Amino acid sequence: MNSSSPPPTAEKAAYVNQMFAGIAHRYDLLNRLMTGGQDVSWRREVVALCRLPASGRLLDVGTGTGDIAYEAKRTRRDAEVIGCDFTFEMMDVGRRKRSICSSRSLGGGRTARVEFVQGDGLHLPFADGYFDAVASGFLLRNVTDVDTCLAEQRRVTRPGGRIVCLETSPPPPTMLEPLLSFYMLRVIPVIGQLFSTGIGTEGEAFRPRDSAYRYLPQSTVAFLQPEEMARKIERAGFRRVSYVRKMMGTIAIHVGTA
Repeated sequence: MNSSSPPPTAEKAAYVNQMFAGIAHRYDLLNRLMTGGQDVSWRREVVALCRLPASGRLLDVGTGTGDIAYEAKRTRRDAEVIGCDFTFEMMDVGRRKRSICSSRSLGGGRTARVEFVQGDGLHLPFADGYFDAVASGFLLRNVTDVDTCLAEQRRVTRPGGRIVCLETSPPPPTMLEPLLSFYMLRVIPVIGQLFSTGIGTEGEAFRPRDSAYRYLPQSTVAFLQPEEMARKIERAGFRRVSYVRKMMGTIAIHVGTA
């Protein structure tokens, strides 16, 4: 596979799984560096937009190391929060995080913890209408079928519940577009080279510097514009879909109601 182009659809699932397995131990650090720490506030906004009710249920699809899930548990301690991801190594990092959400008792014998479940976003292992809110952060550009992924999220969301998606977005057509594209396609791979090393899932050497941090910005540039994503969310069965842009238009947060 040419390292300058995204993987073919037929190979994408295996490629993405191996890629994230290889960079799991550096993923949080690199997110902070590449966004200037803004990703923390974005995730807080995602959780706030979920409007999780008392003792509600939240699913964080593509949870990775569990940042959204832990923020939801911090905000709503009585909630049932489940993080679901395709890549075991990412969730393993999440489980080992030292977090107030996983180390302190809520009282009444219950433990403030996030449950992690390995699963495919195209075939979620949960019952219909089980969750009050379904959230995701930087998931959709990595799946092989966005429509199926959104349909699954709709299936597991109760009527009146919410979907909230935090996702990268192609740079908008403004005077800053060349600068933003340069940052994503040239600067981010360099950051990956400097701060990331890894081992592939089969034990072979896996070089995020040559792969992951080229794929990630390329997948952003090739992804849907926010208005296109909004239409897909509506077609999946959500109503009152809206979005806000962040980071000079390169990030979008979509919200809709089931």
